[in-house]
Amino acid sequence: MSEIHPQSDKRMIARLLDYAKPYKKQIVIAVLLNIAVAILLTIRPIFTRIAIDDYMVESNFDGLRNIALLFLVVILMQAFFQFCLTYLMAWIGQHIIFQIRTSLYKQTLNLRMKYFDQNPVGQIVTRVTNDINALNDMFSSGIIMIISDILIIVFLLICMFCMNIPLSLVTLSILPPLLIISFIFRSKARKAFQDTRKHLGRMNGFMQEHVLGMLIVKIFNREKKEMAAFADINKDYRGANIRTIFYYALYFPAVELLSSITMGLIIWYSAGAEFQNAVSPGMLIMFIQFTEMFFRPIYDLSDKYNLLQNAMAASERIFELMDNDEIIENPQNPEPLNVSSKIEFRNVYFAYNDDDYVLKDFSLTVNPGETIAIVGATGAGKTTITSLLNRFYEINQGEICIDNIDIRKLDKSELRSAISIVLQNVVLFEGSIKENIRLGNLDISDDEVIAAAQAVGADQFISKLPLQYDSIIFEDGASLSVGQKQLISFARALAYKPQLLILDEATSNIDTETE
Repeated sequence: MSEIHPQSDKRMIARLLDYAKPYKKQIVIAVLLNIAVAILLTIRPIFTRIAIDDYMVESNFDGLRNIALLFLVVILMQAFFQFCLTYLMAWIGQHIIFQIRTSLYKQTLNLRMKYFDQNPVGQIVTRVTNDINALNDMFSSGIIMIISDILIIVFLLICMFCMNIPLSLVTLSILPPLLIISFIFRSKARKAFQDTRKHLGRMNGFMQEHVLGMLIVKIFNREKKEMAAFADINKDYRGANIRTIFYYALYFPAVELLSSITMGLIIWYSAGAEFQNAVSPGMLIMFIQFTEMFFRPIYDLSDKYNLLQNAMAASERIFELMDNDEIIENPQNPEPLNVSSKIEFRNVYFAYNDDDYVLKDFSLTVNPGETIAIVGATGAGKTTITSLLNRFYEINQGEICIDNIDIRKLDKSELRSAISIVLQNVVLFEGSIKENIRLGNLDISDDEVIAAAQAVGADQFISKLPLQYDSIIFEDGASLSVGQKQLISFARALAYKPQLLILDEATSNIDTETE
């Protein structure tokens, strides 16, 4: 897997917010709801001061009852606005994540086969699943809480300075050490989160590879060796997680300590002679509540920083894949395709890696209606020829032409639709046998599916199944024999009525009579 070059958080956030542009109206409503929630939350301590200084001290129980009822109305309003805000942000988040996941999968489908040759499947899957989920958490709950916490802090400061400037300055005296601690925490936590995502990708890749190859692991009695290898990867992942936990275990007690010190300073100053006449009991309790409320969003911001850093680390990986330019582009004005004409390889050079050529000055001509066989040693490039004709890879030198037209001037989709390949290693998808033969092409009727299966002899075993063509195939055709899977692959190739049929050692697992 290639190294991820970190982008600035601002740049990544800007790219993520591009996906939010279609939901401007909903975002404006969410911001207004955020402001309402923050205001209702910050005025609650003021009700406490009024209740104590204006009503409890004066034994005015009617006034106390009225302020209590008003306080209840404020709490209910805050709860309602909070519900609307949470639901709306989750709705926006889900729509944004849907767009990002779709874009990422589309990019994955368009990448050259070379990318998949060089990158573990598990790490690619991690980006479309785990990394996208990290962004979902950020959009659905992270941003809403960050905005809410910032607004709460702003409104608290306004209320505090309006009520009592000296006590407000006492509360903020603890701010410099808090900022220093937060800066140190930020720098350490970012690196730990990047390591966590990297090791998670490694673990997913290892699991994907070894679950698919479980039969080989058991055949060669590799259980203990593979367990040891997995334990090392799991140990690295555990270590990265523990490092993030360590930084949080230091940070939160430090913030709690500063909060307690601030409350102590408020009480100490309030008890001083210069404050004895200036600070009422209600004012003191109100500022203690302000202090608790001031540090609570700081706690939340620290926790959301965890979520945000997780999302930033995931974003780096997602945009690294989205920005990958290993894509075989279609020509702007493709030439018409005529596969019934002559196919030519003209002095073709091709290497998977640098100058390690698999094909060197290779030429071949296939005339219309001709059947040819290519024989060679393992690794001689037989499958490579098939891949190049389908333009899964770009050649280094030379030309591949159909009807004297270079295939690079043809539409990729049209070219590949005209060719069917039956591979030695069959890939089947979870679903019915009918769906695996049709493979999403609704233009292929049920009768054509059955005809294709009958033509290759697959109907003999399919018709004996309880649900016949509607029988469900489990992942990778685990419920079928290798030969049965290969026959379904044959039927799939014929059902598409290709103009060119390629068999890549396709009968290796079929019995002699059927072959």
